[in-house]
Amino acid sequence: MVASISSRIAFVSIALGLGMTPVLAFAQEKQPGKSFVENFASLDKKRWYVSDGWSNGAHQNCTWSKGQVSLKDNTLTLGFAPQKTKDRDYVCGEIQTNARYSYGTYEARIKAAAGSGFNTSFFSYIGPQQKQPWDEIDFEFLGKDPSRVQLNTYVNGKGGNEKLVGVPEGADSKYNDYAFVWEKDRLRYYVNGQLVHTVTDPAALPTHPQKIFLSLWASDKMKSWLGAFSMPSAPVSAEFARVAFTALGEACQFPESVACSLD
Repeated sequence: MVASISSRIAFVSIALGLGMTPVLAFAQEKQPGKSFVENFASLDKKRWYVSDGWSNGAHQNCTWSKGQVSLKDNTLTLGFAPQKTKDRDYVCGEIQTNARYSYGTYEARIKAAAGSGFNTSFFSYIGPQQKQPWDEIDFEFLGKDPSRVQLNTYVNGKGGNEKLVGVPEGADSKYNDYAFVWEKDRLRYYVNGQLVHTVTDPAALPTHPQKIFLSLWASDKMKSWLGAFSMPSAPVSAEFARVAFTALGEACQFPESVACSLD
């Protein structure tokens, strides 16, 4: 199984090489994030930062563009489309929180994009851009096989903790609920409320508060992991109907939340 690099580590050197300012790409908010439920009636700029004008590295064939981030009917849509930029032929969409979040329940209701070469991501991340070690917790939907989702963690830049789990009826065919519960001594992943994976190895458990990211991107270089890229004739998009964070020990915030049934 090929390690995930939906991130981020190459960004600083790439950005500097292009004359960009990395701090603009990653809005800084050091105060611990509080519990929230985001239903996307609007995009609160105090909570969310829209990535725009750069890419995460040479592996990514699209440039983040605010034009590929839209809201309608309480749904966030991240798009992917042909559009020439300075060094890419495509544009794609990503949002990230300004705040960093620690132990608790992270949840998202997602309809992922399908298509070889594409990656829909719901993950938490912190790293060198914030002068922190690279820690990360992932749900990554590889468009070449929507019947499964890849789970992974990075601790101080070390990954290799991938696991593929099934998604009933496919991640692209309907909305499904995804959650991870991050605690000091374990990490639990859920799909539609069902526990699908538990991590207890201390070497695979992140420890640093992280920002929450939602993204859609593609690659024409990572064929062994994402499959050969081919731009479909129809528009490509990923949809997010809800994102939530419930701090550890706090009451659950909506009836369907995994936090309502935690032991």
